[in-house]
Amino acid sequence: MNKKIHTNDLGIIDYQKAWDYQEQLLQQNVRIKQALAKGEQLPGQAQETTNFLLFCGHPHIYTLGKSGHMENLLLDSQQLEDKGITFSSTNRGGDITYHGPGQVVGYPILDLENFFTDIGKYLRNLEEVIILTLADYCIKGDRSPGETGVWLDPQDPLRARKICAMGVRCSRWVTMHGFALNVNTNLDYFGNIVPCGIVDKKVASMHEELGREVSEAEVKSRIAQHFATVFGAEIIMD
Repeated sequence: MNKKIHTNDLGIIDYQKAWDYQEQLLQQNVRIKQALAKGEQLPGQAQETTNFLLFCGHPHIYTLGKSGHMENLLLDSQQLEDKGITFSSTNRGGDITYHGPGQVVGYPILDLENFFTDIGKYLRNLEEVIILTLADYCIKGDRSPGETGVWLDPQDPLRARKICAMGVRCSRWVTMHGFALNVNTNLDYFGNIVPCGIVDKKVASMHEELGREVSEAEVKSRIAQHFATVFGAEIIMD
């Protein structure tokens, strides 16, 4: 079982370009798994799958998950163009969310057969990574029953707010897509959607909670450290 996770920061990258790269890595792993299952000998080092944790940010975009509803996008195509925001329907789970500057996006491409074959546990582990990261900044992240992601004060209907959205896809136990943590994000952009299709809760950012700019590079480093702990993995910085 290969528990090494290669970490790479793609910087600010077009959403579709990042999606295509994830698909490339996922399909590469799937081909390896299919060949090994048939007992085929593979060349070079392709005798096992490779795990990745990709960090990046995106230009302003709203993305809709495969179970999402278009009515949760509150702008028409002309309004999107006027505001310089793009839109994409995706093959991840979940509803609609926003990506943009100041947000730390993480895309784990993991072969879960190297860890455990349980999507529910995988999502809870991703949440735990973010909860531990927020705790490093004295922010108490929490779970909201029945709602994937990381929340602040979820037990208080008047104060509940989401700080990290999550949506994943899994093929032959290889994952893609992942999480988006609001670090220095301009939360005004969430006003143009019903975030995650949930009408009665707000959104939050680390910047807003702490009242100061937060180093996104430092946040990524802490996420990687906690990822290693939670998944029992070895992080390799590429």
